[in-house]
Amino acid sequence: MPKAAFQALIAQVTAAIAGRKLDSQLCDYLQATFPGDGPVFKSIEAACHKAISEGWMCEREHGGIRYGRVIEAIPALAEFSVDVVSMTDVAGPHHRHPEGEIDMVMPISPSAKFDGSPRGWVVYGPDSAHRPTVTEGQSLVLYLLPGGKIDFTRSK
Repeated sequence: MPKAAFQALIAQVTAAIAGRKLDSQLCDYLQATFPGDGPVFKSIEAACHKAISEGWMCEREHGGIRYGRVIEAIPALAEFSVDVVSMTDVAGPHHRHPEGEIDMVMPISPSAKFDGSPRGWVVYGPDSAHRPTVTEGQSLVLYLLPGGKIDFTRSK
C-alpha cells in the first residue's frame, strides 16, 4: 500500500467535504455518503490495516496507543492532515481542536466504541476538546484535522 494510493483514497472523502462546516450536519452527510458498510469506508479501512502491517502507519507507541501522522495538511486533501491511531480500552491525551476534528471509527473488536460511537463518523466542531476514549475492545480511528491543527493539554 503506497502512501500515494492511501492519499488517493482519503481524497475521495476530503474532496466531498472541502469547505463544509464541521458540525452535526457534516457528520450526517459523512454517514450517508461514506457509510461504514460502504465501499469507500471499507477501502480506507483495508488500506489502514495493510499500511499498519507494512509498518508505515501507527509506527509510534505511547501509553498503549499506537499512532502517527500519515499525511500533513496539503492542498490535495483540502488542507486536512491525516492521523491514524490504534487504541484498546484506553483514554488518550486530552486535546483541543482549534478548527475541529473528523473521526472515522473502524472497530477491530465488533463492539468497540470511540467516544461512545460505533463504526462510522464522529465530527467535533471548532474549539471543541476531549480525551479520546475507546471502550469495549480495539478500534482504529482515522483523524482528519483542518490545517493539521491540534492542541494537546499539558499535564500539571
